[in-house]
Amino acid sequence: MSEFSDLYQEVLLDHNRSPRNFRALPGASRRAEGFNPLCGDRVTVFLDLAGGRVRDVAFQGSGCAISTAAASIMTDAVKGKTTEEIASLFARFHGLVTSEPQVPVPSDLGRLSIFAGVREFPVRVKCATLPWHALRSAIEGTGEPVSTEEPED
Repeated sequence: MSEFSDLYQEVLLDHNRSPRNFRALPGASRRAEGFNPLCGDRVTVFLDLAGGRVRDVAFQGSGCAISTAAASIMTDAVKGKTTEEIASLFARFHGLVTSEPQVPVPSDLGRLSIFAGVREFPVRVKCATLPWHALRSAIEGTGEPVSTEEPED
C-alpha cells in the first residue's frame, strides 16, 4: 500500500470513529437531508449562514465510513467560508473524486485531498459527495431532500 493510501485509510478511519461537528445545530438557519439509496447513507446538514458566510455547520446521520468521514472533513473545511468559496471548493472536490486515478492530486484541497483514493472506486464517489450535495441544498435553502440517484421516469 502506498504512503498516500495509508494516509487515506488513517484519516478516513479517524473521522469515521470520531466525526467532527457531528451534532444537531440548534438555531440553524438552514438544513437539508441527503440519501444514497444504493448503500443507505443518510445525512442531515445543519447550517448557520449569515451574510453569505458560514458561521457554523454540523451534521447528523448514518452511513458508511467514507460518507461519515466526508461529512466530518467537509464541515471543518467550510466553516467561515462564503457560499461562493464553498461552491468553488465543491467543484474542485468533485473534480478530484471523479477524475482518473493518474491525474495529480490538487495541492489546494487540504485534508479533502485524501479522498483522491475514492476515485479508484467509482461506486464510492456518491458516498463521498452526498454530504456536499446536502450542503449545497442547505445553502440554496430549498429544503428539498437530495439523493445521489437520478429519479426514474
